[in-house]
Amino acid sequence: MGINTAVAGVGLGLAVPVNRATRQIVGALMTEGRFRRAYLGIAGGSRPLPPRVARRLGRSSGVEVVSVVEASPAAAAGLRPEDLIVELDGSAVADVGDIQRLMVVERIGAPVPVRVLRGDAELELSLVPAELDG
Repeated sequence: MGINTAVAGVGLGLAVPVNRATRQIVGALMTEGRFRRAYLGIAGGSRPLPPRVARRLGRSSGVEVVSVVEASPAAAAGLRPEDLIVELDGSAVADVGDIQRLMVVERIGAPVPVRVLRGDAELELSLVPAELDG
């Protein structure tokens, strides 16, 4: 089931799947005229956890911070390249999709605890997501 968004030519149409995310976006567009997202200011990717940490947490991966945007919420919170994010607001983080799913409008401007591995240390940082401009 999808919503037709465009007809690109003879015999070719494009559709957006109707799922929870689509319903949220359509609902926000209808009530507010726009869809808001929270922004952290990092680029990252999935990375295996060290075996000892993986056993303790019961999962095999986290999100490695590759870069931090200057003057972003992540920079203000003290996140650094090579930090390994394992938890965001009490939710396990195994890949970038987990972070993206957690960056909802309710998190904008609200402190969010982030648990990271930095070298051999485990740190709890607090970051305040901003609204994504765009």
